[in-house]
Amino acid sequence: MRSAGFLSERQRRLAWVGFFLAAFQAPLAAKLIDDASWFFAVVVALVVATVIVADDAQRRRPEPANYPE
Repeated sequence: MRSAGFLSERQRRLAWVGFFLAAFQAPLAAKLIDDASWFFAVVVALVVATVIVADDAQRRRPEPANYPE
């Protein structure tokens, strides 16, 4: 059995939804708004993506072996 990450399944699903919303909102806002406020959506998407990648890395770690002494 693989070790669980630090996100629950529900949190992981919400992180993916948040990532996709921010990733799709950024180019739309860049096209519709003249200032650079769309850049905030890019930063949010990158932060959420980093959390998802870190959770994946923790989930893929092998469980520590418990050797009897």
